[in-house]
Amino acid sequence: MFGSKILPVVLAIVSAVTVSGAAIEKRQSCAKTCGTVCYTQSDIDDAVAQGYGYHENGETVGSNDYPHQYNNFEGFDFPDAGPWYEFPMLSSNEVYTGGSPGADRVVFNEAGNFQDAITHTGASGNNFVACT
Repeated sequence: MFGSKILPVVLAIVSAVTVSGAAIEKRQSCAKTCGTVCYTQSDIDDAVAQGYGYHENGETVGSNDYPHQYNNFEGFDFPDAGPWYEFPMLSSNEVYTGGSPGADRVVFNEAGNFQDAITHTGASGNNFVACT
């Protein structure tokens, strides 16, 4: 009888130790937020790599032919000189390969260096505003 009372206590302790010792995956924080969409640095890096890869190969995808030159009519202050190119960054956190581009973009220069993230969300007309 004594053993039947101790067994549940021992099992509870073993379970607690097992759970507390389990590896916990660390979530990446938002590097940029476009509207209400959080993008990690990995999301940004993946979008730039995909867009720059198409650019280097002379290829485009989607009905708007991404990546395409970004003219910066809004006057953003990018770290590097142009020409700049825009490429979609999807709220699904998938890499863009065609179809609807959504509202968010990465901007990169001729060398493939990330310049900034911009979005149509909150902008008037077909303009962009900076992601934060």
